[in-house]
Amino acid sequence: MSLSDSLYQEVLLDHYQNPRHHGKMEHFDLHQEGVNPLCGDEVELFLKLKGDIISEISFVGKGCSISQASASMLTDSLYGKTISEAKSLLLEFKGMLLEDKVPNFPEEYEDLESMEAVKKIPARIKCATLAWNTLEKAIGK
Repeated sequence: MSLSDSLYQEVLLDHYQNPRHHGKMEHFDLHQEGVNPLCGDEVELFLKLKGDIISEISFVGKGCSISQASASMLTDSLYGKTISEAKSLLLEFKGMLLEDKVPNFPEEYEDLESMEAVKKIPARIKCATLAWNTLEKAIGK
């Protein structure tokens, strides 16, 4: 196992076992459900906005460690960001996994880069992008 694989596993397991911003939000401005019918992964996103800023964000879901860790990383990354920043991060994350682009995340988003290892298992890319596709439906492109 390489160092990057080990780091990937460590970050993924941390987000899976200790999800950030996990739980159903009572009052929200945006809500979207996402399902991967091939494997059964599910995620629900809840966003509360103050103007253009994501003032609160949370998720609930069930599924594999990759899908749930990715949802945790998404919520952790977008808390307090603008919708415009969320859209940019969404494009960067999906470009990394779907278009083989080299990620150029600011240091504060370094956990997201660990998901690049998912490309080694193409069947799991849909797991990693489920929450991000759900976000895209919630906020638009």
